Amino acid sequence: MRILYFAWVRERVGRGEEEIALPEGVTTVAGLIDHLAGRDEGYAYAFAERDTIRAAIDQELVEHDAPLAGAREIAFFPPMTGG
Repeated sequence: MRILYFAWVRERVGRGEEEIALPEGVTTVAGLIDHLAGRDEGYAYAFAERDTIRAAIDQELVEHDAPLAGAREIAFFPPMTGG
């Protein structure tokens, strides 16, 4: 699965994107966030405020309880503001 990181999430993780194989048992966006946050301090810092992180699966905004089955890409980003 391709994972994209934007704005301060990217800065804290230290990369803009990566490819990973989903670990067994990781079936939702929330589960993926938990898995990523456990990788190291940068990921833990990036996902420390989980309620503010937005996610999109295959370019569609989703909630954290969204299933990952069949997803090719997931993007994580901070809240967007309008202007």
